[in-house]
Amino acid sequence: MQRKMFWLVLLVGFYTMDSVTQVNCKPTDCWNDCNEFKDRSVAKTECCMKRYSQGITEWNIFKATQILESILEETEVNQTTNISVPCLVALLHKPPNDSRSIEIYANSTQATSDVDVSNRAVRVQLPAELLTGLNSSIVFCMIQMPGNNSLPDLQNLCDNRLVGISVGRNVAGLKQRINITMSIASAINESLRPECVFLNTTSGYVSTQGCEMVEYNQTYITCSCDHLTYFGVLLVSADLSPKDAEILFYITYIGCGISLFALVITVGLFIINRKLRGDDSKKIHISLAVALILLNVHFLPSQAAAASSSTALCRYVALLLHYSLLASFTWMALEGFHLYLLLVKVFNVYVRRYLLKLSVVGWGLPAVIVSVVVIINKDTYGRTSVDSSNTTEVCYITDDNVKMVTTVGMFILVFIFNVIMLGVVIKWFMGLYFHKQRRQSERNAAKNKICTLLVLIVLLGLTWGLIFFSLGQVNTPVLYIFCIVNCLQGFFIFFYFVLTLKNAKDSATMPSTDIQSHSSKT
Repeated sequence: MQRKMFWLVLLVGFYTMDSVTQVNCKPTDCWNDCNEFKDRSVAKTECCMKRYSQGITEWNIFKATQILESILEETEVNQTTNISVPCLVALLHKPPNDSRSIEIYANSTQATSDVDVSNRAVRVQLPAELLTGLNSSIVFCMIQMPGNNSLPDLQNLCDNRLVGISVGRNVAGLKQRINITMSIASAINESLRPECVFLNTTSGYVSTQGCEMVEYNQTYITCSCDHLTYFGVLLVSADLSPKDAEILFYITYIGCGISLFALVITVGLFIINRKLRGDDSKKIHISLAVALILLNVHFLPSQAAAASSSTALCRYVALLLHYSLLASFTWMALEGFHLYLLLVKVFNVYVRRYLLKLSVVGWGLPAVIVSVVVIINKDTYGRTSVDSSNTTEVCYITDDNVKMVTTVGMFILVFIFNVIMLGVVIKWFMGLYFHKQRRQSERNAAKNKICTLLVLIVLLGLTWGLIFFSLGQVNTPVLYIFCIVNCLQGFFIFFYFVLTLKNAKDSATMPSTDIQSHSSKT
């Protein structure tokens, strides 16, 4: 009788345990319930892992992974425990008493410490520095995303795999870095390159800060990071090949050198020609030429200044490079504005002290922007890398946000403004051309002016839009076109200047300046 009662009680116990597990693991249960579990048993943690794997493509990956990490950290275990569910493998490792480095190995079904596994997908090397004084468990988790992963930040995740390491507290700035080696299941396209990233679960974005790729071949990728979180490898557009990079380097420096020489000659021609000095249009062209001279003078030695040991020299070059670039953009916009007045508002506009006001905007606005940046943080100017490999440094803006706002933002405004000016002038020209009562000579003069306008608009800013319209991924042919056209911009201005001098005799019958600015006393 006692034996029957024993088996009855045992069966009731197993039934009760199974019932509780089944109730808690219903797929219809809300994921957020896992955050409310007070008893962090292995069974309930496994239940939450199943829920995570079921909704991995539907939830916010950053928030859900943060919850999963918290659950694994708070799970109570007395010894090293392996938990495996579809798409997830976790290891709760009880660290040894002695502080020594350990290694964790994992495949699609299990994870172990210091013992390799067959068909290994991941190996993690944890330094002794991380384990010093550690009382909590070391949590390892490998997440295998579904093949139809459509998460915006992780669409190009290599092998759809994430690897997480945590110890129950925030760890960053490790001197002995953590190495994560991931096996590659399929070959990587030559047009792509791997990049080590991590999930910033607090701010909700993918970042590369604190991580770098230390080894890469056709079978595995090794990432080295100085903090703990969930890591992965993204496939991004490959950098230029060494051959293309070398060719573009020579095109850039030779083109800028030619432009600098041509622009100096252009300014010299303007100074020695009295007739040109009285033309407002030519004065605006020369202002742009001076801005481009400053740009080339400070761009050409920028890399050499970054290689020098002088921080002050690099900051000086970076500041003036930024100023001259902004001045060039500003004078491009003023060129568009002037040509609009010259052609469209020719008989209707009189601006007092016109050139003085243009000069205040052209040289003053960039000075204000640079001054604000210096006042906020002068260290914004310094050495910065121009490629993802961090092998090439120049002296420029070190803060990406400042660079985007003050440089890219400035150019976008100039580009849009000049496109609008171009559209307005073309509309005016079409109305003039089809007006039956216009004389043929007037229509021919209008044709010449619009051709000049189109040439100037192309030479004075719109070609910079090649990069603007290629943000995110710039093809190699586009880079070649951009470098050739823009590096020779000064030479094209010189060529245009020479043509205008040649045609000066024909244009003498027309007013040399349709917008007169009289600097009378106030």
